[in-house]
Amino acid sequence: MYRISKEFAFSASHCLSHLPEGHQCARLHGHNYVVVVELAAAGLNADGFVRDYHELKPLKDYIDAAFDHRHLNDVLDVPSTAENLARHFHDWAKARWPEVSAVKVSETPKTWAEYRP
Repeated sequence: MYRISKEFAFSASHCLSHLPEGHQCARLHGHNYVVVVELAAAGLNADGFVRDYHELKPLKDYIDAAFDHRHLNDVLDVPSTAENLARHFHDWAKARWPEVSAVKVSETPKTWAEYRP
């Protein structure tokens, strides 16, 4: 199995207001998010790629237009956790590229959430 990945980044605010009062994530705060999309295939295309990285530019455009410097509570219809972001980006990307196998989202350099069906 061949696997490739590409990293994207954006900055946004959110608050997880469903958490108990006093929980730091219930307060308005922001992150410099990192999104990594992974694609996998048993074989390579005629050009020797799982998929040309350039073909993933629509994901960058989508992130820049809909998520960068936004308040995520206004963007998503689910709690704006890293886990829900990973699922959201996975489903968006999988609808465009069948090779998508997983998406990871980081809120801080030491934390990651992954959605892999």
